[in-house]
Amino acid sequence: MYVHGCYQLVCCNLVNQSNFISVKNKMTKEQYIKMNRGINDSKDLPVEYLSTIYEEIEGKKIAMKETKEYAIATKCSKPSVANEKQRRLLYNLEMEQMAKTAKALMEAVSHAKAPFTSATHLDHVRPMFKLVWTPLLAAYSVGLQNCDDTEVASLCLEGIRCAIRIACIFGMQLERDAYVQALARFSLLTASSSITEMKQKNIDTIKTLITVAHTDGNYLGNSWHEILKCISQLELAQLIGTGVKTRYLSGAGREREGIIKGYASGGEEFMGNLVGSGADKRHMASIQESVGETSSQSVVVAVDRIFTGSTRLDGNAIVDFVRWLCAVSMDELASPHHPRMFSLQKIVEISYYNMNRIRLQWSRIWQVIGDHFNKVGCNPNEDVAIFAVDSLRQLSMKFLEKGELANFRFQKDFLRPFEHIMKKNRSPTIRDMVIRCIAQMVNSQAGNIRSGWKNIFAVFHQAASDHDGNIVELAFQTTAHIVTNIFQQHFPAAIDSFQDAVKCLSEFACNVAFPDTSMEAIRLIRYCAKYVSERPQVLREYTSDDMNVAPGDRVWVRGWFPILFELSCIINRCKLDVRTRGLTVMFEIMKSYGHTFEKHWWQDLFRIVFRIFDNMKLPEQQTEKSEWMTTTCNHALYAICDVFTQFYEALNEILLPDILAQLHWCVKQENEQLARSGTNCLENLVILNGQKFSPEVWGQTCNCMLEIFKTTIPHVLLTWRPAGMEEDSAEKHLVRVNSVQQTKLKRLFASETSFCFSISLDQKLFAGLLIKCVVQLELIQTIDNIVFYPATSKKEDAEHMAAAQRDALDADIHIDTEDQGMYKHMSSHHLFKLLDCLQESHSFSKAFNSNYEQRTVLWRAGFKGKSKPNLLKQETSSLACCLRILFRMYVDENRRDSWDAIQQRLLSVCSEALAYFITVNSESHREAWTNLLLLLLTKTLKISDEKFKAHASTYYPYLCEIMQFDLIPELRAVLRKFFLRIGVVFKICVTEEQIRTTGTNLPSW
Repeated sequence: MYVHGCYQLVCCNLVNQSNFISVKNKMTKEQYIKMNRGINDSKDLPVEYLSTIYEEIEGKKIAMKETKEYAIATKCSKPSVANEKQRRLLYNLEMEQMAKTAKALMEAVSHAKAPFTSATHLDHVRPMFKLVWTPLLAAYSVGLQNCDDTEVASLCLEGIRCAIRIACIFGMQLERDAYVQALARFSLLTASSSITEMKQKNIDTIKTLITVAHTDGNYLGNSWHEILKCISQLELAQLIGTGVKTRYLSGAGREREGIIKGYASGGEEFMGNLVGSGADKRHMASIQESVGETSSQSVVVAVDRIFTGSTRLDGNAIVDFVRWLCAVSMDELASPHHPRMFSLQKIVEISYYNMNRIRLQWSRIWQVIGDHFNKVGCNPNEDVAIFAVDSLRQLSMKFLEKGELANFRFQKDFLRPFEHIMKKNRSPTIRDMVIRCIAQMVNSQAGNIRSGWKNIFAVFHQAASDHDGNIVELAFQTTAHIVTNIFQQHFPAAIDSFQDAVKCLSEFACNVAFPDTSMEAIRLIRYCAKYVSERPQVLREYTSDDMNVAPGDRVWVRGWFPILFELSCIINRCKLDVRTRGLTVMFEIMKSYGHTFEKHWWQDLFRIVFRIFDNMKLPEQQTEKSEWMTTTCNHALYAICDVFTQFYEALNEILLPDILAQLHWCVKQENEQLARSGTNCLENLVILNGQKFSPEVWGQTCNCMLEIFKTTIPHVLLTWRPAGMEEDSAEKHLVRVNSVQQTKLKRLFASETSFCFSISLDQKLFAGLLIKCVVQLELIQTIDNIVFYPATSKKEDAEHMAAAQRDALDADIHIDTEDQGMYKHMSSHHLFKLLDCLQESHSFSKAFNSNYEQRTVLWRAGFKGKSKPNLLKQETSSLACCLRILFRMYVDENRRDSWDAIQQRLLSVCSEALAYFITVNSESHREAWTNLLLLLLTKTLKISDEKFKAHASTYYPYLCEIMQFDLIPELRAVLRKFFLRIGVVFKICVTEEQIRTTGTNLPSW
């Protein structure tokens, strides 16, 4: 602005204060204001400011001081001249007079003895030019502005060209930019003047500007902006010259922003407003003739040489050139209705021309071009975006044909715009076109693709979540082709992008709109596992700059982990059928290839697996959570136990505590199916692997069972009271509902009335208590199955009953499966822990069954069906299991050291059981104890006489009381046998064998 303002001011002063210019040709205020448009960073200065400057120039001439001694009077003081000939004559006289004045001034100081230095070095030019560039620019500008003489214009243009050359050589950016901007303005291509005012000198200015671009391209820097803007508008002027777009001739329609923005704002309505409302055809023809000179062969060829010659620009200059070409292209595309793509086309062309540059230079170039394609590819005008994507495709194909050197990642850079366009542009047409472009590259250049695979899978990843069936189908077909065919041939080249491929397939699987595609995507992930298994060496040998992984772990990090992680994501994100398939495939891969896994890989893997259960620890809708627990969590639990069993040696040291903790969590959930599954999985885990357990592992397992027993005993059953019921003073210390649980439930039912809340709260509580009762039964059965093997106890009970019916209690009973249990692998200490669990469960259930008042309260509140709730099965099964374990230990010679402790506990348990049975009043309750009494008496009959004495003496009074009840025949038969043995052991009577030996006669009764 400073430079322009200076020389415009000088122009005004010379024109208005010159004695050789007629009044008619003086510059008016309006002309001066018009001449200064756009010099304030493409904006206008305030009209008042310019008017003040003009008035000051009118009132006082700006002139150099003249010495009185050598001042030369003006020979002509006429205010005006009559014609052009006289004007020319007077002009020459004034120039001659100025020369004489300058000579006189120089001669006046010639006698002074001042030091004078001759310029002998190139560097001396810089300070000299620094002093004179401003007046030179003003002089050249005035000459071009006010003189139409060809010779004068030629000299001015040559002076400007040389000045630009000097400024470029010495790196004088301000001076260079000022001269280039002056040329650009005098070309009328970017100035405020209408293009219809173009004359020969303006055409010559354009040619000079093109010459500067040819000769000084390496030094132009930011000046490329002005040059490329002019070239852009020149192309438009060439169209006007050929009669293609005559509507741009309107100066009124172009506005200050330039011709292209006049196009945007003017539109078709300026067809009739070409040079003014009165333009006739002849005037139109003359305008097109003057503008048509811009389309001459020499100009067209010279412009083309700028772009083809870009290959000769150095590394920094080409970046400047490309940056400003992209900026001009953005200006061309700014119109929402009529964008132009001249510069965009030129960007494509120079990309072709410069493709053979070294990669370091080309990376800098593409950083600019790629960013431009990102913006253009997302242009709201589909025609522009289509042109950009197609141009990008052509360039990418050329780049891919050249291949990629090792350790280079340039393909990733030049394919990134596809990824950006796919992410940001929501137009189905453009998205479909991007997918087709990528598919074409894959089909034709797969062998040359290296780092570009990442971008390709990123594009398909964006397409995978689309709702357009055509886009998803086309992207998936190409992805499937890559996985099944191209990976088969070029797997080493795609290792760096292998995890991107798996992630892409995972996204396809998670698109709920296309379930068939989801299933096929999971199949392809399973197919990817085959590559990892068959080519582990390739993965070990692969290295990359961004990966600091030991060679032994590369197979895991690059291969197995991405596959298993993405499958876990599918499980956590998808609907039931898809996530079930994903879960199945994940564990299939573990079972098929787990033998190749390192121990620390398993730790990472099970962190992924346990994420399946983490999904249920978040607050969600109850129905969804229940479905998850019943289906996915249940399935996963069994699968985890299967994998643990298959790879026990590798997993027991590092994962057993985590698995036991996960089973414990499952059992505590308020979901009956999941709780049952937790206990069943614990049972299977121990039965299948127990023989391999160390004492430490048995200790962990028994502690887990003990914790589960403690956390699932439904203590609230003994203390619950309905809302509003007054509690006895003796019961005030009992808590009806755990406060934390109550707060949680109140949040769930805050919107209900107090009455409805109470009912809902109770039902919720009852449901949880019922599940705990179920878990207690399951745990009792689990311990029985673990110690004695499943179904062994039922077979034994059946044998006891049959023996009692046959009166063959003396016969040994042997069950085929009794040795398959874990009894022989467990120490007495561990068995005692299990006995503690069983006894605590029995004591609780016995206390509940004896509390008739509490059972009645619960029954009236709607707990557990139509009859009064009871825990008879828990009461009897826990005691039965306890007795089996104790009696087995009692006769085990290997546990002789513990016999005293076993006998003490056995006597206590049996005495309490018999004493409790005597107090039972309910007939159905006593019937439930039939098998239990049968077990107790039968097992006692099997022990040695010495041990029998201690038991018989303790049980005798209870058994006598039991005789008064109405017992089934089998139980009476066992009691008879028991009392007979008491007589023999305590020598109350003799046996038949003793009679035969001694000859004693039996009594007559």
